[in-house]
Amino acid sequence: MSRIGMADLGIATMNEMADTAAMISQLDPSVPVIADADAGYGAPLKVARTVRAYIRSGLAGFHLEDQVVNKKCGHLAGKQLVDVREYISRIRAAVKVRKELGSDIVIIARTDALAVTNFDDAIGRLRAAVNAGADVAFLEAISTKEEAKKVCDIFNPMGVPVMYGMVQGSHSPHITVSEAKEMGISIIVYAALCLRSAVKGIETALATLKEQGDCEHDSDAPSPKYMFEKCGLKELQEFDDEIKAEVDELLGDIGP
Repeated sequence: MSRIGMADLGIATMNEMADTAAMISQLDPSVPVIADADAGYGAPLKVARTVRAYIRSGLAGFHLEDQVVNKKCGHLAGKQLVDVREYISRIRAAVKVRKELGSDIVIIARTDALAVTNFDDAIGRLRAAVNAGADVAFLEAISTKEEAKKVCDIFNPMGVPVMYGMVQGSHSPHITVSEAKEMGISIIVYAALCLRSAVKGIETALATLKEQGDCEHDSDAPSPKYMFEKCGLKELQEFDDEIKAEVDELLGDIGP
């Protein structure tokens, strides 16, 4: 949504997602980044291509789901699923490519079945995905804390971490970090948290500018230099200075 300015209805392409993942991952390679691989963008061969691109982007992990390719946000109504065989073919394609490339990227199996069929079917799909080589179980659009705890009770004894999607304003219950730890949840995705904050800030700033014809009152706004520093200004300048010094040492007084 933040990349193409359109609602989350499966419109973004694999290349757009991979490029965005690479940009975010490279801001600070020491911070692990998880990305959404949607439905893998097609059949197993396309899933394989997606995983190769995601590995090259520097991601720590991604989640792969069982919606049809023409998918939509997991917290919207009207989702459609592929059958279990097609879903597991996606997982196996991802696992196979990871092995071929010698990568340690984490494969998170996501199912949207809870809102389409039932809890038992969703758990069955996640079990099959884990058996196929997925590392983490992710049941999308959980509706109660009891469901979240039940997922942990099923997969934690198997040594399988559980991921929870925390979408503020959705029907999924708000779960704090301390609650998640007690339940046995290993990963929480705060979906669109940064985007929601940015949208609110942008709307406020533009509304103020339109109404008052001025924006100088916002003393808390970050300066351009602050934003540049967040994007590696110091490191980039140091790299440039090092290259200049090395060239001077190599060429000496040869001239320009």
